[in-house]
Amino acid sequence: MIERLNTLLELGGPVLVALLALSIIALTIILVKVYQFASMHVLDNSFVPLALRHYRSGQYEDVLRMLARRRSPVARVMDVAIVGYARSDLSENMVREEAERVAAVYLERLRSYLRGLEVIGTLSPLLGLLGTVLGMIEAFQQLEQAGNRVNPTVLSGGIWEALVTTAAGLVVAIPTLAMLNWFERIVQRTAHNMENAVTQVFTWAFNEPPAEHGTDKLHATHRQ
Repeated sequence: MIERLNTLLELGGPVLVALLALSIIALTIILVKVYQFASMHVLDNSFVPLALRHYRSGQYEDVLRMLARRRSPVARVMDVAIVGYARSDLSENMVREEAERVAAVYLERLRSYLRGLEVIGTLSPLLGLLGTVLGMIEAFQQLEQAGNRVNPTVLSGGIWEALVTTAAGLVVAIPTLAMLNWFERIVQRTAHNMENAVTQVFTWAFNEPPAEHGTDKLHATHRQ
């Protein structure tokens, strides 16, 4: 296996070495993002309906404890919105702005390194094409030097060697772009879930209003 890899590197030259380096970088970024998304539980939104139900029924402490146990960005933004909305000294616009700020911080963290995957996915096929063009130039130079003693195997062998880099570029680019699109879709879904959850915190009056529980928390009159 190692000998075959060394042979391919010799055939592809510096371009194939560069593609190998890009593939290692891309794989590293993908593993880091998978770990980040898993550790932040970005796909876990099963708690949102129950949290909103507790919130609307006036179970203020219960919903805050539930959100505190979650590591999801949606939970963190909901916590900011609920705590801020319960304070009569803060305007709704101020609370919304703070929730949007916290959401933007989490989204920026989720988008980190995705630009690198985009660059690798775009650059890899171009590098492969460059390697093919350089290989074809070398093959035709050998064909020219052969003069009348043209050996078809010389040309076919040179073309085969040149196409190695194109194949390598596609092998790097295709999975990289596929993972990039998947990550971007997760970020978009997370942004939508955060916006949807926070909006429901402020529009609870469209559902059953919170029950009275002895404090001014979640009481609608201070928002009128």
